[in-house]
Amino acid sequence: MKKSSRYFCWLGDNSSSTIIRSAFRIFASLLVSFNFPDISLNKNENLLIIGSSGIGKTTLLHLLAGLLQSNSGSINLYGQDISKLTQHQIDKFRGQNIGIVFQKPHFVNSLTVKENLQLAQYLGNKKDDSRIVDILSSLDILDKENKNPKKLSQGEKQRASIAMAIVNSPKLILADEPTSSLDDENCEREIKLLKKQASDFNAQLIVITHDNRLKKHFKKTIKLWIFLY
Repeated sequence: MKKSSRYFCWLGDNSSSTIIRSAFRIFASLLVSFNFPDISLNKNENLLIIGSSGIGKTTLLHLLAGLLQSNSGSINLYGQDISKLTQHQIDKFRGQNIGIVFQKPHFVNSLTVKENLQLAQYLGNKKDDSRIVDILSSLDILDKENKNPKKLSQGEKQRASIAMAIVNSPKLILADEPTSSLDDENCEREIKLLKKQASDFNAQLIVITHDNRLKKHFKKTIKLWIFLY
């Protein structure tokens, strides 16, 4: 059977709420279907999307972020159908509206922490060194701004990744398995830090994970299922 994929997502806002509607389907030798119920998120509310490893969670995050394109369907974020944008337009939209905390840190290792944040601002068509100072201070890594990312501890790299995600004041923060390799104590610290940063900078947070420890931190949770036919 010819491979194809189908994905629908609508993420819009008004004065008080955001609605997300999504469904994701992949057809290979078997029909594999990922379905999400309609949900409503009030302004600054957060969402946990949970599912087992290998079920397509990272693919879903990449679709939401415009890093991948589906073969059919549409992805509407804040009134913009990004599936109809050119790659340049998608990159610009992402830089201005979406922050991503990847499962593994993404830095230009030839640049300092501050220079990485300045590069992120440049790609988002923004420039505000005072915001960089504010963010690094809030994450308690201002003293690391002139360090090479390779010389940071694992915890410092994670906080620098959060700084990268929020430096352009995104409306939406997407976090891919942010606690998967952490013990219970650091898991608690990490998710509380993510939620605090989203709240402090007036962004919505969507965490995609297999980590059931995070359920207690979210009022809104949806389970990602796989159906084989």
